[in-house]
Amino acid sequence: MPDASPFQEPLPDLPPGWHGRIPGEEDLPTLVRLRAADHAPFTGEAGVDAAAVRSEVVGQASWTRRQLVVTRDDDRPVGWVSVQDRAAGRTTVSLWLERDPDALDDAAQVAVALYAWADGQGAAIARLRGLELTRMDASPYADDTVQRDWLERADYACRRRWLHMTRPVAPHETFPGVREGVTVRRVTRHDNGVPVAQDLQIVHLMLEESFQDHFNSYRESFPEFVQRLREDPGHRWDHWWLAFVSPEQGDDVPAGAIVCSVLAADATGAEGTYVDYIGVNRAARGRGVAKGLLHTVLADASERGRNRVGLEVDADSPTSADGLYRSMGWATDYLTESWFKDVVAG
Repeated sequence: MPDASPFQEPLPDLPPGWHGRIPGEEDLPTLVRLRAADHAPFTGEAGVDAAAVRSEVVGQASWTRRQLVVTRDDDRPVGWVSVQDRAAGRTTVSLWLERDPDALDDAAQVAVALYAWADGQGAAIARLRGLELTRMDASPYADDTVQRDWLERADYACRRRWLHMTRPVAPHETFPGVREGVTVRRVTRHDNGVPVAQDLQIVHLMLEESFQDHFNSYRESFPEFVQRLREDPGHRWDHWWLAFVSPEQGDDVPAGAIVCSVLAADATGAEGTYVDYIGVNRAARGRGVAKGLLHTVLADASERGRNRVGLEVDADSPTSADGLYRSMGWATDYLTESWFKDVVAG
């Protein structure tokens, strides 16, 4: 069992008979089941990506997270809270907790205690970064009335809704090419497979600029951006693309970028592609850049034998991106929400 970190004290004020500790590798099967049980009623998917859970608990993705599991008499985890240092001033929190229909009041008490512990970790992270406060960001399923009640009790407030969409992809499906004056290519890589730094920096710049007018825009440094995406077990360097447009005179200029990852195999055994980010420079909007990037990803997924491409979009996107996705064959599977709470470092 790992030693307790001094940054994770004190433990939450739990009801009698409940205990908290740092999760370990031996907890992974239980935590996978815990997340799957939370996931299935709202997404219709019975399984979760076990590799992603492992990365978050004991792998590379654990490095930016502070976590606890809660147990009862047999030391089997029945709850799990994870606090991620996402970027300066941005801290995400996730909570999974077994829900005994006969003991929902106890579960609510535990949930509120875990959210209070998470707020304390967010404040500690802000202090380490030299910040005055951080925004805690939780993402419950929109139909999860129990989790929403817990967040209300913990003084979080709902601020936004997100559409989780999927488009099926058929083998050997054909897609339109990019519009004249637009080019799309993969991020350039060295012979050893490592991407060229300049291209990665252009991707970061395109995404930062394209999201400046978003309601929840925040600055994420280039090293944080690259490190966070590499934490995902589905990360692949050959799933990063750049788009360029041709001006009337001079060289092509960067216009947008798309970053994707591999979705774990579904019940049919087929993998999918997930669009982590797509951004188009505001000066290049209306020139077919977004469609060109998306068609490129769809064609790539078809060539690889994948059966779907998933993505997430702000339900109130100022660019009406959801309308574009629907016109290209995406449909909404389920909704999540953003619940915020600003925590002072103290």
